[in-house]
Amino acid sequence: MKSFLRTVSGKVGEWESGERPSLTHRLTHSLTYFAALATALLATTTHARINVVTLPDRDSVQLTIYNSADLTLVKETRHLTFRKGLNKLEFSWANTLIDPTSVEFRALSHADEVEVADVSFPPRVTNTLEWRINSEFAGDVVVEIRYFTSGLSWSADYVAEASKDEKLIDFSGAVRVNNNSGEDYENAQVRLVVGVIRLVEDIANLARAGKPGMPTTVAAMSAPAPAAAPARRLNEAFFAMDSAEKSASAKPREIIREGVSEYFMYTVEGRDTIPNGWSKRMPSFRAEKVPITSYYKFEKERFGDQVIRYYQFTNSVANKLGNEPLPDGFVKAFRFVTDDLLYAFVGSTGVKYIPVNEFVELELGNDQEVSVKPTMMDWQKIDISFNALGDVIGWTEKQTWQFEVQNSKDIPVVLDIRRNFSGDWTLTTNAKYDKVDANKVKFVVPLKPREKQAFTYEVVTKHGTNKTR
Repeated sequence: MKSFLRTVSGKVGEWESGERPSLTHRLTHSLTYFAALATALLATTTHARINVVTLPDRDSVQLTIYNSADLTLVKETRHLTFRKGLNKLEFSWANTLIDPTSVEFRALSHADEVEVADVSFPPRVTNTLEWRINSEFAGDVVVEIRYFTSGLSWSADYVAEASKDEKLIDFSGAVRVNNNSGEDYENAQVRLVVGVIRLVEDIANLARAGKPGMPTTVAAMSAPAPAAAPARRLNEAFFAMDSAEKSASAKPREIIREGVSEYFMYTVEGRDTIPNGWSKRMPSFRAEKVPITSYYKFEKERFGDQVIRYYQFTNSVANKLGNEPLPDGFVKAFRFVTDDLLYAFVGSTGVKYIPVNEFVELELGNDQEVSVKPTMMDWQKIDISFNALGDVIGWTEKQTWQFEVQNSKDIPVVLDIRRNFSGDWTLTTNAKYDKVDANKVKFVVPLKPREKQAFTYEVVTKHGTNKTR
């Protein structure tokens, strides 16, 4: 944040240089030392206001971005010089998405000697609030200003680079932060929250319930007036955010659960400047030689006649991952197809939140080099039963199927073929299979490079009175 001076005799909103600062949210600092001068000036310039102390840039800024709502908690620190007695500090949010009802001030050093007397929205001045601060200490004080803003969001991007034999991947992640908040954030530490923290979804509505421009003081906030409710609930929200951050920071390798909430906090290493209107991609991790299984599935009811490729792995420490959950994101998968590392695009897919030790299947789309051809070889309707009126009341259906499977790739694959049945059925086959549930079986067929195989099965289904009782 660049500092500035408000002119002593100019109109409200004019800058000493004749130009606005390049950043939008602004602070000014007024001291009672100049009260006598202000009184004299008011005699001739009724609406002039005195802001004569240049504020330093931010010492630090921390952005905690919650994707479950369009909401970011901003914490910034500055060194301010206070005089003993009454000091005034202004905060302006023009042209930003900062929620003015959420803005809070506190002293981090000399906290027992610095106290906010009241907070008000200055008359005839838009988009500005004023703190009156009593200080028993004269000198440098480290202060924190925090608030909620909208317009900041983040997304996760992953890249999986598979070895030629598709047994290992180099798996890397990056975070893309988008800033459309109206404010630049220089040298910012970025923290990302996955999941829903209690009260988060309500904060935007609470902010809209406030009435910037109406006086808001400490006394008013403690009174049982209707206007006090948004301020109190925002304080509760800040408390919930702080609790979440402390819990998540204290146990960075766990999923923290609080009531019905589930969340995890990521801190992006280092600091970066995120200007308004920009999108920045920041690396978050890289894991090399992660063991995977290249797995292929065929299921007529789900995929039609296509064979779908999957990369399977577990987000665990044993697999060189598992230090933290992986947030929602988008994965692009590639494979090295030659010894000199020529790349081939395999596919892409979205992934949901992946906890530690969770088994992961990346669905990467159709692979035409692995094929399945099912053919019905025989169909019979037998054991037909009739009632006294000659109506059919029971029968048995017998089907014989042949499956031809082929791997045209130069590496071995594992093919999972699933078949769905209904009713009272019995399966007979020489091929190995597993029962998935009451109406589904799977045949898992390992295929060598360029190998073709075939297997058959017979399924007998009883209907009506022929059903087993």
